[in-house]
Amino acid sequence: MSIARPFRRGLGAAATAGVLSVALAACGSSSASDDAAAGASPSTASGTTSVAIATAAGQQYKLTRISVPVVASIRQELPAAILKSGELTIGEGALPSGFPPLAYVGTDNKTFTGAEPDLGRLIAAVLGLKPVINNSTWDNLFVGIDSGKNDVGFSNITVTEERKQKYDFASYRQDNLALAVKKGTTWTFDRNDPRGYEVLAGKKVAVGSGTNQEKILLHWRDLLKKEGKTLEVKYFADDTSAWTALASGQIDAYFGPNPGIAYQESITKGTPKEVATAGTYSGAGASLQGLIAATTKKGDGLVQPLADAIDYLIKNGQYAAWLAAYNLSNEAVTSAQVNPAGLPLSNS
Repeated sequence: MSIARPFRRGLGAAATAGVLSVALAACGSSSASDDAAAGASPSTASGTTSVAIATAAGQQYKLTRISVPVVASIRQELPAAILKSGELTIGEGALPSGFPPLAYVGTDNKTFTGAEPDLGRLIAAVLGLKPVINNSTWDNLFVGIDSGKNDVGFSNITVTEERKQKYDFASYRQDNLALAVKKGTTWTFDRNDPRGYEVLAGKKVAVGSGTNQEKILLHWRDLLKKEGKTLEVKYFADDTSAWTALASGQIDAYFGPNPGIAYQESITKGTPKEVATAGTYSGAGASLQGLIAATTKKGDGLVQPLADAIDYLIKNGQYAAWLAAYNLSNEAVTSAQVNPAGLPLSNS
């Protein structure tokens, strides 16, 4: 039940750029290069990089500055070829329309922003490398890793056992689904309760057709049916219709990828259509916590320094600040895992 690509299939956050924007500036340096114009300015082998993330809070903007020093001990772990190049090429699979808040083009129609490229920039800063973003289609993201065009992919990539045959992974976020409800709703979903789905009895829940989350929701519907209870699954042609239905009370909840729902929370805060999260659930189902990970070519020697850089950001607070800026704190991990258990081959 893998989400095989960024959450574009089914209903999620509307791909309207302009709610989140980011500027990355190396302290004391200019931003004249093409990469700086695209939101990423060069890091150097020493010093500190400051990342400024402007995130929407209702109709206002909140600026979060994240300072990251070069960590020499982790930098020394890098493969010689990457050290020599001085760059970390970061693959994104966000074409053609992007998927906020994770990766998309900002209001200037040029700056490539979002949580995924931002984490790549933070990690590049730890490693003392210049971040170079290569945005492409989902399929070409992996072609880029295979060919060496991309050193690493940061693009909401779920760890699966099938992918582990070809790639190495350093995990950095939980792969979660969420139940969006109208603000003020009193019921909650307990992901730790094996029978937590029973809170959905008698409710109308929207979901995207053909998605991982639809499979899970239909399974819960079948379980409730055996108990003599109902769960009405609803489908909508587009995001706008689904969110309108939620705001008007036509449905009780929408079940979709957590990042998209977190984005919807951000853009509706303080409005009559404000949504909240009633609970989350692993994208891998009940038996395994799905994980999102930095993805590299298998055996190229990059995965361990990436994991160590992520652990450094976790230990020193930059990771928590990054998640909070994008309203993704409910997907935090306590440490990076190298090649953790992934979705099994039977449903990869």
